[in-house]
Amino acid sequence: MNADPLSSKFAALADPTRRAILARLALGDASVKELAEPFDMSLPAVSKHLKVLERAGLIARGREAQWRPCRIEPEALREVDDWLEEYRRVWAARLDRLDAFLQRAQGEDADAGAGGRKAGK
Repeated sequence: MNADPLSSKFAALADPTRRAILARLALGDASVKELAEPFDMSLPAVSKHLKVLERAGLIARGREAQWRPCRIEPEALREVDDWLEEYRRVWAARLDRLDAFLQRAQGEDADAGAGGRKAGK
């Protein structure tokens, strides 16, 4: 069973090594060897991570003579960001409502406190 594209992207992003690879590719194209340098793993292991990222559409691999650069696919990340944006809006609205409630509650507490002091005099 094939997962939907968004699920494939999130599955690929779930791994910290793959996220680190994407962070490096955000700086510019790189070869497999360059991408493998910061990791304590073999080139074939890094290649497996790259295949997952490529299947998810998050990166593309090119071919320029002997050099096979990997590059990030920003449009694929934009799809993830668009999905997350819906939830950002929901949570922002909820936090705004919570803030308004707390402001009202603090105002009521201040009014009640001021009234109690006046009554005690």
